[in-house]
Amino acid sequence: MRRVVITGAGTVNALGQDVPATLEAMREGRCGIGDLDIRDVDRLSVRIGGQIKGYDETAHFNRQQISLYDRFTQFALLAAREAIGQSGLDFAGGLAARSGVVMGTSGGGLSTQDDNYRAVYEEGKNRVHPFIVPKLMNNAAASHVSMEYNLKGPSFTVATACSSSNHAMGQAFMMIRSGLADAMVTGGAEAMLCFGGVKAWEGLRVMSKEACRPFSANRTGMVQGEGAGVFVFEEYGHAKARGAEILAEVAGFAMTSDASDIVMPSKQGAARAITGAVADAGLNREDIGYINAHGTGTLANDKTECAAVADALGPQADRIMISSTKSMHGHLIGGTGAVELLACIMALRDGVIAPTIGYEEPDPECALDVVPNEAREARVTAVLTNAFAFGGLNAVLALRKV
Repeated sequence: MRRVVITGAGTVNALGQDVPATLEAMREGRCGIGDLDIRDVDRLSVRIGGQIKGYDETAHFNRQQISLYDRFTQFALLAAREAIGQSGLDFAGGLAARSGVVMGTSGGGLSTQDDNYRAVYEEGKNRVHPFIVPKLMNNAAASHVSMEYNLKGPSFTVATACSSSNHAMGQAFMMIRSGLADAMVTGGAEAMLCFGGVKAWEGLRVMSKEACRPFSANRTGMVQGEGAGVFVFEEYGHAKARGAEILAEVAGFAMTSDASDIVMPSKQGAARAITGAVADAGLNREDIGYINAHGTGTLANDKTECAAVADALGPQADRIMISSTKSMHGHLIGGTGAVELLACIMALRDGVIAPTIGYEEPDPECALDVVPNEAREARVTAVLTNAFAFGGLNAVLALRKV
């Protein structure tokens, strides 16, 4: 089988509007969660989130583009620009047909939907912009990235709730490994921090009004975030031949379904995804040094994930560092796994393990090394990144140092 490596990374999120700023914030254990600045925030009971402050769409896009790009598409394009710029790839000639895009999202153009439902139902308008449908559709980000960079191979969007990004990156990985493509632009984007998006999540009663404290006994729920993470995945020989800088190797991937409950996670389903990714990568349990956890900060998710890690990795689980960067940037829903992959790359390249901030009280049901509050220097050669979604859809990626 062909090897797959990462040669470019890009992001925009509550911690920073590029990769260097994001990694610096992760090293410092800085929190990007704060008061929401959105329309009708006073009608919400949850008024905090990982919002990208100081973002100015006019600094990046012209008026015509803004009329076509929902906020989630804008984030995806900005992250793709950074990732492709770092990779140094020029998608021309035969490479264009051998390269594509797979993006993950859950809400897609939710901000556009929210604005236009308001216009029609609240303001009584009888017309909307003629491009509302192509602006709000879930595949908009993938399509615009493909058009901007001449990517003529497989291009599509994956929507599996909170596992969307990991599923998308897993698909990109498998397409390159199988020979269907030589390079793929992949990741996820989300922009659900609008009135309708937050109000809908309030109804689930899993949101915190205070802070995101994964694995802490006094955790009170998840906190939403927004943004994008995008990567260039490339066949190893192709990358080496052109002298590309390799950030990490994508070594394995596994996905499972709980097939049990629409919202409650299953220890068994998550554990099977973890063991599957380790096996697919040709690794042993003892090789794993760090896990970027799904770690939402909800009571059910955190204890179930810790139990799944213990089941999947046995005694080795007590020796593995496991942290949740959602404590810093919030839960980007369909885009979250892509931003979290940056912490995995940082662990492999820089030997820095991002912390779980906001940790205050040990929880006997989360008795693993959760790297509380401060980043840690440690040498690791293989890592996992977990994503577990509503509907029982699990996706785990394994990365290796090159």
